[in-house]
Amino acid sequence: MREDKKPKVLLEYVKKKLPLFLYLSLCTGIFWMVFSLYNLPAEAVGYAALLCLAAGVLFFLGGFFRFRIRHRALRDLRHEVTVHLENLPETGELLERDYQELVRTLYEEKNRLQEAMEAGYQESVDYYTLWVHQIKTPIAAMRLLLQSEDSRLREEMELEVFQTEQYVEMALQYLRMGNMGNDMNLRLYNMEHLIRQAIRKYSRLFILKHIALHLSEVSSRVITDEKWMVFALEQLLSNALKYTKQGSISIYLDPDREQTLVIEDTGIGIQAEDLPRVFEKGFTGYNGRKDKKSTGIGLYLCKEVLERLSHKIEITSEVGVGTKVKIDYSARYREFE
Repeated sequence: MREDKKPKVLLEYVKKKLPLFLYLSLCTGIFWMVFSLYNLPAEAVGYAALLCLAAGVLFFLGGFFRFRIRHRALRDLRHEVTVHLENLPETGELLERDYQELVRTLYEEKNRLQEAMEAGYQESVDYYTLWVHQIKTPIAAMRLLLQSEDSRLREEMELEVFQTEQYVEMALQYLRMGNMGNDMNLRLYNMEHLIRQAIRKYSRLFILKHIALHLSEVSSRVITDEKWMVFALEQLLSNALKYTKQGSISIYLDPDREQTLVIEDTGIGIQAEDLPRVFEKGFTGYNGRKDKKSTGIGLYLCKEVLERLSHKIEITSEVGVGTKVKIDYSARYREFE
């Protein structure tokens, strides 16, 4: 923390004592005028004024040093005051005691509101967690019913059921992200193992949409959380599948950048003006408005999750050619080494 400059603190102290200086000057002027009217020696006033000035300088310096010490103490409390108020400096002045009581009142009200918000948030998480687990039962039942269905609509219905399941899972992860720090378990993983988990979940969708998958050898390790990293990979695969009507999706390591994973598709691509905003919460862009089903949450969640894992994500795209998503996960691995 940068220490405040002494001249600035001195100036503030002088401003605080300015009314007292003006009062003493006025008193000295009154004494000099009275002595002059009575033809008394003016030197007596000057001598008394010098003595008072000398004593005043001593008191001024003492008061300034006490003021500076208290200023430092209060400045150093700026971060602690959000946690507790135990180290507030003692004061003998009524107004300062009133200010401290006001600070305590605001601090207690802040804690009360924070506890109420956390309780409400936890209730929401508990409710939606229960809802997600309950909704999975009818989804599983629909899957079983579809297996016995033998019609041309079966594939389309399976696709819709799968997407419903993904939206449900996304809602749960969105709620859990608020306490992501408490839910992380950072370990060293084989990146290809995590990729294959995400691919396994979407294998049926690759078949239904007749999209080819090209998975190169990803002989790389990453320091990450397995559950959250797989969730981010799943969202990226979901996006690639959603906007790739035909062609393929390729997953490989960037040949020019160590420990950077590339997910490339041959989809419709992203408009150049939309690229800077694709990670904004709720932003759907041209493709989303055209598709009518985009939520604008998937890429936002990906970026939030990856940044909290100390990974970086970037997207390049060309309309009609496809999109490349790059995940740089080298930061934590360098720290590990």
